[in-house]
Amino acid sequence: MRTRSGPRAAVAALAAALALSVAGCVPQDEPDTPPPSDGGSAMEQLGQLTVATAGSMKGYSRDHFPHWRDTGKNCDVRDSILQRDGKEVKLSGCNVVDGRWESVYDGRSAADPSEVDIDHMVPLANAWRSGADEWDDAKRGDFANDTTRPQLLAVSASSNRSKGDQDPSQWKPANRSYWCKYAESWVTVKHYWRLTVTSAEKTALTEMLEGCSVGSDS
Repeated sequence: MRTRSGPRAAVAALAAALALSVAGCVPQDEPDTPPPSDGGSAMEQLGQLTVATAGSMKGYSRDHFPHWRDTGKNCDVRDSILQRDGKEVKLSGCNVVDGRWESVYDGRSAADPSEVDIDHMVPLANAWRSGADEWDDAKRGDFANDTTRPQLLAVSASSNRSKGDQDPSQWKPANRSYWCKYAESWVTVKHYWRLTVTSAEKTALTEMLEGCSVGSDS
């Protein structure tokens, strides 16, 4: 049986809303369904990636991936990642001039920002061979400066240069305890940007992910 809301009910509802407002709270409707996930676990996301042979490097240039973008007066995305990943960071304006960094790839420590590289989890050249060659430079710039996905990481210069543009079938961090996180991050980036993987790359990622706890930081 349906009941009508009378004046008293309306007044009571208004009073409750005002009380919430005074308390600094805004009532929110409960969602009928949980928010959509970003594609499931890393293993599920890996299964959704298209497997293809690596594309050509014809026409590739880092200039097609413009970075680093400005993030403030005399500052850029590099400064932002150095500040995010460092400890005891000191700034001049918003430029990072000092701090401590430990590279998760190899455990090396640095106290000088000039000794730290900002690694692209999925290297720019690898992205080019995986589908980014078909993007315009604006989208490639978004990819190269992506601070939302785990695409940018402050690591030792030596590990970044050892990695180069290799995928996980060709290069893995010396720090084995980081393999789970490395594979999860690689898959997350490729899944979001709809990049392809080679069969060898997929096999290596599968092996790295097997036995990992979903969402682990290891």
